[in-house]
Amino acid sequence: MKIGNVELPREAVLLAPMEDVTDPAFRLMCKRFGADMVYTEFVSADALIRSVTKTEQKLRISDEERPVAIQIYGRDVATMVEAARIVEQARPDVLDLNFGCPVKRVAGKGAGAGMLQNIPLMLEITRAVVDAVQVPVTVKTRLGWDESHKVIVDLAEQLQDCGIQGLTIHGRTRAQMYTGEADWTLIGEVKNNPRMHIPIIGNGDVTTAERARECFDRYGVDGIMIGRASFGRPWVFKEVKHYLTTGELLPPLSAQWRLDVLRQQVEDSVRLLDERRGILHVRRHLAASPLFKGIPNFRDTRIAMLRAETKEELYRIFETLPLESMG
Repeated sequence: MKIGNVELPREAVLLAPMEDVTDPAFRLMCKRFGADMVYTEFVSADALIRSVTKTEQKLRISDEERPVAIQIYGRDVATMVEAARIVEQARPDVLDLNFGCPVKRVAGKGAGAGMLQNIPLMLEITRAVVDAVQVPVTVKTRLGWDESHKVIVDLAEQLQDCGIQGLTIHGRTRAQMYTGEADWTLIGEVKNNPRMHIPIIGNGDVTTAERARECFDRYGVDGIMIGRASFGRPWVFKEVKHYLTTGELLPPLSAQWRLDVLRQQVEDSVRLLDERRGILHVRRHLAASPLFKGIPNFRDTRIAMLRAETKEELYRIFETLPLESMG
């Protein structure tokens, strides 16, 4: 698969852009476990052109994580163009336009998936950004606004005509948010449209190695993107890549090995931020990790783990966990 001059393997596996999740430490960890390309947290174009420090910090990327994409979102042409030019100076391998975020504070203001209610403006922004920068431009979006407006098949052609060099499709509408099952049939229809010649990446409910294989085989996509399944489980990339390469499931990773990975996640997060903010940041991963499923009477321990404010507190709790009961 090729996005502009970025060469990716056949059947590429990508880490999705996720707010408060895909910081540099987590991106690098997923990269080491086999992610073929990683994405930053999404970046507000409005905040970027106002030089908001926290937003500017999201542009920090390292050579170790390449190829890496920076994703921006906004709701007007001039702001998105100016933001794209700022992003280009950070030297990402790809610039991605977010037309898929469904959360109210983004979509409700007309940005992200809100653009699915204003296709002409979405296309105008896309054309303007493509013309403004030299870095390859891609788009991430959804099937449509709601069940009655699944526009992705025609929209994909229109976006391609704007000059984008790759398209990621989440198999839900904005109305679905993250509920229900992702519908990959229209993703497959886009991929199999003879007019489409850019890479098509599918996203939504890829949680296992077997499902990854099925998505490639059944829908013909060029790549898959893994999002929420990586929470507290960055080794999912190791499992998926092994299965895609060998056709065999990776032998079970020991509970101690996986716990050590989560411990390293804590260390990396604290080093990147500071102890208080780093632990707050990693709580989402600890809360979602499948590693702790199966532990009997885990509720009180889970609450204590999510209330811990220092590494030492967390690690003391880790030491009490029954490895033999872990999922």
